[in-house]
Amino acid sequence: MPCSRTRSRRTRAALAHVAVAAVALNCAFALPAFASTPITVTSQAPTDGPIRYTVKVTSKLYGTAQETRTLRSGDTDDFNWRSTPPGGAVPAAQSCPDYSSLPLDANGAMVRQIQVRLAPIVAHNGTANIQVSFRAQAPRGGKAAGGTQCPEVVAHSEVLHFSMPTNGTAKTLTLSDGTQLSVSAQR
Repeated sequence: MPCSRTRSRRTRAALAHVAVAAVALNCAFALPAFASTPITVTSQAPTDGPIRYTVKVTSKLYGTAQETRTLRSGDTDDFNWRSTPPGGAVPAAQSCPDYSSLPLDANGAMVRQIQVRLAPIVAHNGTANIQVSFRAQAPRGGKAAGGTQCPEVVAHSEVLHFSMPTNGTAKTLTLSDGTQLSVSAQR
């Protein structure tokens, strides 16, 4: 029996040495995996750098508006414009349908409103892939509703997707209601 115990201890000791060696070998191979990646320096400007976007809307019903903003790739920005319609703002009572969603002036009368959300993503080749959400409201006269005068609301909403260069060239799109939307992007 004493011989079998000795072999058993020797076997266990040998297995322990093999296990320690295996762990040490794994650690040696695992350490380079945690090293940081090398830094690459390029002379080109980054494609996601700030780009100046100019949005212009031209509509007989909703008016004309233009503004320029600086955005990075992946950012979104909301352009909001309000203007008085040609016939003047239309009075709106609080009892009018959808009163809380109407664009109102300081006197509580309905005015025109244009809302554009611009969401550009710039590809590695410098082409901007853009999603534009357009929404506009305007009063067209008034009508009686429950004994009060309420504006007749004309509204349009549309989402567009398009690609364009970022060299300052304007891309003009015509919406389904005839409104023209022009976007330009300049680095």
